[in-house]
Amino acid sequence: MSTHPKLAALSEAGVSIWLDDLSRERITSGNLAELIADWNVVGITTNPTIFAGALKDGAAYDAQVRELASRGADVAASIREITVADVQQACDIFSGTWEATGGVDGRVSLEVDPTLARDTEATVAQALDLWKSVDRPNLLVKIPATEPGLPAITRALAEGVSVNVTLIFSVERYRAVMAAYLDGVEQAAANGVAVASLHSVASFFVSRVDTEIDARLDAIGTDEAKALKGKAGVANSRLAYAAYQEVFSSDRYAALEAKGATAQRPLWASTGVKNPEYPDTLYVSELIVANVVNTMPEKTLQAYADHGVTSGDTVTGTAAEAQQVFDALEQVGIDIPDVFLTLENEGVEKFEKSWSELQESVQGQLDATQK
Repeated sequence: MSTHPKLAALSEAGVSIWLDDLSRERITSGNLAELIADWNVVGITTNPTIFAGALKDGAAYDAQVRELASRGADVAASIREITVADVQQACDIFSGTWEATGGVDGRVSLEVDPTLARDTEATVAQALDLWKSVDRPNLLVKIPATEPGLPAITRALAEGVSVNVTLIFSVERYRAVMAAYLDGVEQAAANGVAVASLHSVASFFVSRVDTEIDARLDAIGTDEAKALKGKAGVANSRLAYAAYQEVFSSDRYAALEAKGATAQRPLWASTGVKNPEYPDTLYVSELIVANVVNTMPEKTLQAYADHGVTSGDTVTGTAAEAQQVFDALEQVGIDIPDVFLTLENEGVEKFEKSWSELQESVQGQLDATQK
């Protein structure tokens, strides 16, 4: 039973609350189980940045690192074993949620090596390998929505791998992601895979859109431009939801649904507010609609539990108004395609940097055991 009525209200509105963080300490201390029991958390996402922070700051990995060093494991093998172990344990903790929701929630995400984001074949190979290594039905393998990532999404699904598609910034790319999902489910059905076992979310990034566009609006500097600050992230997500409604009410999806397939749910990612001038629950309260996921940093989760306001559906029927925001942005001189290209490239680069930091951290810990 939740002890946080504001989070309970959000869940009752149809939003699945996932935590955007994982560490060995959360697992072993009982914190993750507490979040499930008391904070309405029904899933978890990870990324290279999260693991880099966990390994850098946590002593909970010391015993495993010593064991890895004692058998001469290299950095790549060590990272793999450490992250797989964390995700396996988290999957086990969420198994009750997974069963209770028929596989919809209780999900834990693990990302492929971000340095493979431009390599279709290597992404597919690692996705299949991670699926086999974790060996938990409630795993989601995260694959970036780069152009080379799109066929990798389809091929992973076709092999029976449930997928979290990450780093989606534009509605155009989101439509390509949904098409890749439907392609994958169709191929899975042709391959004899039970499509009811496949689940997927599409991680549509929110706050980073405002961060990039706000900076460009400030550079333009007119009152008209500045009046549009803080509006793009929510508007973009609302347009994405309208696209989701269109695709998953199509005849094509209906044919797959008849075979047991489920819709690929939108997941609002990057929902921690970066600009302190904006309400700290902005990207939660303004994106409430049934059958979506909101994956929150712990700070945002706590903020919503304290003062979040759930006032019903804030998304359905807002597409026309959201489009007006983007029309206005273009009118003041914002190059929208360039915004999304910049965000995708920066997203990949940030995760590559975090991956490098993760490698350095693990190497340092391995070396320290030899002293």
